[in-house]
Amino acid sequence: MRESNFHLPYNPKLVAKARELRKNMTPAEKKLWYDYLKSFQFRVLRQRPIAYFIVDFYCAALKLVIEVDGESHFTEHGKVYDAKRTEILEGYGLKVIRFTNDEVLHYFEAVCDRIESFIPLNPP
Repeated sequence: MRESNFHLPYNPKLVAKARELRKNMTPAEKKLWYDYLKSFQFRVLRQRPIAYFIVDFYCAALKLVIEVDGESHFTEHGKVYDAKRTEILEGYGLKVIRFTNDEVLHYFEAVCDRIESFIPLNPP
């Protein structure tokens, strides 16, 4: 594992997988990216390796991880894995917010409002 420019460790072996995931985003990830995050007021990276994970979206300025969860996240194993993953990411000083595919596709404005709520009054 290596340290990145953002002082977050990452596994270089995940870079190729992250690139592949960027090329094959889910419909919900595409909507969130192209309709909101691509032109967000702070730079957002897609499919960013952090530690031994690849997060869906990462905003370094806000230290914010945004995850869009599909069906596999709702199994008992998925819930336990996500909780542990969130705990590890929060250990790096990151905030993690999760949305379901359904929320992104059907309650898009509310999703965007929730992301906006993480922007401080005096942004960096």
